[in-house]
Amino acid sequence: MTTTTPARTYVVVLTALGATHLLNDLMQSLIPAAYPILKEAYGLDFVQIGLITLTFQIAGSLLQPVMGMVTDRYPAPYSPVVGMAFTLTGLGCLAFAASYGGILVAVALIGIGSSIFHPEATRMARYAAGDRQGLAQGIFQVGGQAGGALGPVLAALIIVPWGQPSLAWFAVLALLAMALLTWIGSQQHRIRSEFTERSARRRADTPSPEHSAATIALGLSVLTFLMFTKNTYGESFRSFYTFYLIEKFGLSIPASQMMLFLFLIAAAVGVLIGGIVGDAIGRRQIIWISVLGPLPLTLILPYADLFWTGVLTVAINLIMASAFASILIYAMDLLPNRIGLIGGLFYGLNFGLGGIAAALLGVTADSYGVEAVYRLCAFLPLAGLAVWFLPPIEERRVM
Repeated sequence: MTTTTPARTYVVVLTALGATHLLNDLMQSLIPAAYPILKEAYGLDFVQIGLITLTFQIAGSLLQPVMGMVTDRYPAPYSPVVGMAFTLTGLGCLAFAASYGGILVAVALIGIGSSIFHPEATRMARYAAGDRQGLAQGIFQVGGQAGGALGPVLAALIIVPWGQPSLAWFAVLALLAMALLTWIGSQQHRIRSEFTERSARRRADTPSPEHSAATIALGLSVLTFLMFTKNTYGESFRSFYTFYLIEKFGLSIPASQMMLFLFLIAAAVGVLIGGIVGDAIGRRQIIWISVLGPLPLTLILPYADLFWTGVLTVAINLIMASAFASILIYAMDLLPNRIGLIGGLFYGLNFGLGGIAAALLGVTADSYGVEAVYRLCAFLPLAGLAVWFLPPIEERRVM
């Protein structure tokens, strides 16, 4: 067996990818942040608000695996630039929409932009990672999480006082993202060639059989189930946490929004820590810890006072968010030649499963009250026991 030098990690490229993910998800998060303004301006009911969310999530989830399969066969390093152009167009349409139908078209364009962005950007993060796959996915994902956290804050500072047309101002962010993605695309050929060469050398030095169809099917099924339960718990915070705090503790809307911001920041930090720790202790182990580990805390949360609710909120989501990088990398290890498909599938699942979870939890909140949502969701980390059925695969560093 020959000895190879460690594969280079392109930190500057990864940082740029994280920045574009931040900008992409920030612009996405402006949609729900603008709901109160749109509801008042167009006299919308909650069913119509739900249809806006559904339209965005369908466009932002179903197309992603398709885009991933296409770019697996036909590499398209500049496709994220095209995706960002869709987002730019969607923001402009949303800013000046004159009807409910115009709003639906606008959010669909933003969703399509996200669908095109994620698969190829995920591939580039894989190529640029070198031997540090967890760090790479952590940097990429923390950008998205941070963008989602900053969106509502910027909406409160800009959209609320200046109204719907101020959404057009965020087009500057789309243009910035397009410039960064153009530079990233220019780097991809060189980095991809190095990745391919080192992968071929690694396979020659340490040949290993491909995973069986049964192993792949079982692994992806378990990972999908874990994603669903993780997203369901996360959606209980994104959609209902402010209502929970207002109803149970009598907080003001700004105070409850600040608590939500803490949750979102904790999730952002968690994905980065989980990626780094996963490099050190293995993907399967970090999935065990992150999914099952928060169980004692989630069981206590519905009965905690305001102070401990804040503490537990940060701790739970810090731990739970750490799973995503390892889940994604584990799936890529199952299908190493389908990076675009895996990126599209799992980022698409983030959208699709989040929408399903929000609908189910909404029914629970309407029927039994918002506090019942957290008593029910407290048991979701038990889904971590499913990791027992996750097929153990050799976790080798990508060279």
